[in-house]
Amino acid sequence: MNHHETLFFAGIDWGFSSHQVCLTDHDGSVVGEKAFKHGGGGLWEMTCWLIKLSNAAPQNIAIAIEVTRGPVVESLLEQDFEVHSVNPKQLDRFRDRFSPSGAKDDRRDARVLASALRTDRRHFRRLEPQNPDIAVLRELTRTREELMAERNRMTNRLRQLLWSYYPQFNELIDTLRPWLLELWELVPTPAVAKKTRPSTVQKLLKRHRIRRIDAKGVLDILRQEGISIQQPIQKSRVTRIKTIVQRMKIIDSQIRQTESLVDETIDDLAERESAEDGGVGDIEILRSIPGVGRVVLSTLLAEAYDLIRRRDYKALRCLVGVAPVTRQSGRSKYFMRRRAASRRLTEALYHWAGVAMLHDPVSKARYSSLRARGLRHSRSLRTVGDRLLSVACALLRKGELFDKEFKKPLPEAA
Repeated sequence: MNHHETLFFAGIDWGFSSHQVCLTDHDGSVVGEKAFKHGGGGLWEMTCWLIKLSNAAPQNIAIAIEVTRGPVVESLLEQDFEVHSVNPKQLDRFRDRFSPSGAKDDRRDARVLASALRTDRRHFRRLEPQNPDIAVLRELTRTREELMAERNRMTNRLRQLLWSYYPQFNELIDTLRPWLLELWELVPTPAVAKKTRPSTVQKLLKRHRIRRIDAKGVLDILRQEGISIQQPIQKSRVTRIKTIVQRMKIIDSQIRQTESLVDETIDDLAERESAEDGGVGDIEILRSIPGVGRVVLSTLLAEAYDLIRRRDYKALRCLVGVAPVTRQSGRSKYFMRRRAASRRLTEALYHWAGVAMLHDPVSKARYSSLRARGLRHSRSLRTVGDRLLSVACALLRKGELFDKEFKKPLPEAA
């Protein structure tokens, strides 16, 4: 679209039940304001109202909204509107141009969005229609994240209940794996542990291929002197743990199913990329970089696929949170950690850098030198992750796989 053409600018203050819309012309005059109910009919009415009131094609109407995804954004993109995402923090600053007192309402916010887009469009992120595979992958990765968080909650509850009547069982737990759940079902109390034969426990360990401890070692721990509590109280806690174990088994099954679907989606996307590009695809390049596994790769694709396709290293640094924020006033100048970043990508980068540090000599050497200079572990990992981002973008631009024999580190990012 030619930015010099006469355009209309709309701001949408979205809500749970309704969306307030303000339409302005190229000079900033308000053409119309209206609220639309959320739903298929309301969103369709909103798009028809914008086209009818402006008497312009959807491509000539630019729209500002505070979210990057969702039904409102998707319906507008489907109708070929030019949609821009405005950060809520930016909107708060633009609101001061209209109301220095801090007054706020839906109509005002919609008008502020339209005005900000008209005067400062180059500072906002233009949204593109989503790749269906990436949309599916995003839902799967977030589903896995929710399941892992739920499993952690269940694990904490289980350990707390064990601590109250069966603390010796907690000595076996480093990470609560499926075999430990089955072991508890086999020996739920110290009294049962004293009656259980080593051969029974050994069968369980053999079935799960556990070699770090044998049946005798397990029973020696579980047969330690237990806490003396009343039997009805112990029985009630065993009953409660049974419900937690049942839920954890369901969660474990759902996690395995979700991870399988994530792998299938990524493999299908990789095959499609190779067929379209006729060479090494982006996914294969990312997979070749040390530290990139299922979690890191799926998160990068789900949360920053458009930036990866554009090889936009600067935008990736900001989105991941490794680009520092500069504060300068007069002679004072200092740098701060960027807080306005994607939490999921930030966590993925930490994991990426941590694993790469163990398997990539250059990353390990870089981390060691940073720690020797007195930097903290988290700060050092962010720097290692910043370098890995730079390497990834360089390889994507060249269309080459990571060379494990290439030992020369890249120049440090500014």
